[in-house]
Amino acid sequence: MSDGPEWFRAKRYGYGSGLPISWQGWALLLGYFVVIGAVSFIIRYSWLGYASIIVLATATLVVIVARTTSGGWRWRWGRED
Repeated sequence: MSDGPEWFRAKRYGYGSGLPISWQGWALLLGYFVVIGAVSFIIRYSWLGYASIIVLATATLVVIVARTTSGGWRWRWGRED
């Protein structure tokens, strides 16, 4: 277990995390989708502005999810750890 918050469950097979296991994880995902939706309505004609905000929002999401996944991100083969 990690010392920090655990908002996401680690994947059983492969690398990364699975679905959220707490309300904070679900709120983070909902906020991400709201930002993506809002950006698509606000920035319609500037593909560079749209892409830069999407990349920034996605990078932020990935960093937060990696830090709050139970057991951290590493390759898993399906066995219980």
